[in-house]
This record gives sequence, structure tokens and C-alpha cells, in this order.
Amino acid sequence: MTVAKNRADRVMLYDISWEQFENLLKDLGEHRAARLAYDRTTLEIITPLPEHEYYKEVIGDLVKDIAEELAIDYESYGSTTWKRESRMAGVESDTTNYYQLPPTFIAAKKAFWLTSL
Repeated sequence: MTVAKNRADRVMLYDISWEQFENLLKDLGEHRAARLAYDRTTLEIITPLPEHEYYKEVIGDLVKDIAEELAIDYESYGSTTWKRESRMAGVESDTTNYYQLPPTFIAAKKAFWLTSL
């Protein structure tokens, strides 16, 4: 394991195996301030700063307001860990929202998500 690029709000770790990533997620548990992002042996541990939290809320409120204005049904949930071992990638979102969208939009969104992760 190699540690580099230290900042007050994040730490980058290199040469981390998928198994180590999975074990770290399990050991840290569900209720924590830090967010993890993993991409092919590189692990980033992020502690969101107050500015991040502010913009997260502003953007979240904006998206919800737009959905309500367009009469799109949605459900809001908390943070979620998205993992795909076949791509050796994982990321944690601050919040998760599910929207009732037309099938063509959902297919395009799913295709984008599958290719970007």
C-alpha cells in the first residue's frame, strides 16, 4: 500500500486490492462521515468539507424542485455505496434519488451509468 497526495479533506491510497476495499467498507460500517471512491487499486477517502455539504443541499433541493415542477414522481434516500467488482470500481453518493422517468430516458441514463463506472 502506498499513501500519497494528503490534504485535509482527502487521502489517496494506492495498490489497494478489491478485497481490501470490501473489508474497509465493512469495518467502517454504514454510519460515518468519510466517503470512499475506489478505481482499480486506487482508493480515495474523502471527508466532505462544509462547502461540499452546502452545495450538496442546494443542488439536491434544485433537482427536487425541478422534479416537482415537471410532476415527476421521486423518492429520496440517503447515501449509497455503488460497487461493481467486474470493473473494480466503487463510489459512494451523498444522497440517492429515484425518479419515475419515461422508459427511453431511463435506458439512456442506465447506458451512461454502465459505461462511466
